[in-house]
Amino acid sequence: MMNLEDNLFQQLVSWFHDRNEKVIVALSGGVDSAVVAMAAKKALDKNAIAVTADYNTLSADELTSAKRVAKEIDIEHKIIRYNELDNTEFVKNDQLRCYHCRTELATYLSNEARQMDVDLIVDGTNTDDLSDYRPGIKALRENGIKSPLVELGINKQDVRNIAESNNLSVYDKPSNSCLASRIPHGMPVTLEKLKRIETAELLIKSIFKVRQVRVRDHQDIARIEVGKDEIKDMFDLEKISVVDSKLKDLGFKYIALDLSGYKNRENFNNLSFNFKS
Repeated sequence: MMNLEDNLFQQLVSWFHDRNEKVIVALSGGVDSAVVAMAAKKALDKNAIAVTADYNTLSADELTSAKRVAKEIDIEHKIIRYNELDNTEFVKNDQLRCYHCRTELATYLSNEARQMDVDLIVDGTNTDDLSDYRPGIKALRENGIKSPLVELGINKQDVRNIAESNNLSVYDKPSNSCLASRIPHGMPVTLEKLKRIETAELLIKSIFKVRQVRVRDHQDIARIEVGKDEIKDMFDLEKISVVDSKLKDLGFKYIALDLSGYKNRENFNNLSFNFKS
């Protein structure tokens, strides 16, 4: 008897098989798009192509993960590169930053699709993503990009179960988002900010061995978020001293740990800090 995750995966495979057309899967490096790419590969074999966009706000870890996943499922993988920081609408970092980001991504994916004679482009959006404010999803829909997980009613836990049962290395990979999401709205996105955020997060992961990390960049202040179950691992005075020193070397003046833990949304934009000397 087929279990739930096998049944859902077969539905996903059938979604592609029924269309029987060449497809581009936007492969981000996360578990959602990995499962979609795996299903597309099983249904369409060489007519399934994974495309990853490397656009300056994608962390090196995510790019490495995308490459690894593509090898695991043996799907053709193409990396397209462009500089998202050339997009002035994106850089100004207003409430529609993600909309501008995904509109640009859709344009590049569509260009690739035309060159490959592909009519179908899909992403890894799942039903849980619809519960948050996601202007990026709206942009993708406006540009004709499909979300088979949403159409089939598959949520995040379903995706993780499917990935685990198919031995994908990313089955328990923490959710991630572009580095620009660490910068509060209204503060311009710059390459310098993105690089110090990425460096800071890598340092914290390596020193504390925590998996879920965000370093929210409030100009002089680095506000560290880790998974709620990992907060206890942060209270090591020797390691705290090392992180404090290294993050200050990156240009932050104050280093703070958010005791409420990681938040899976950009709800920090209205926070303000006033330190008096």
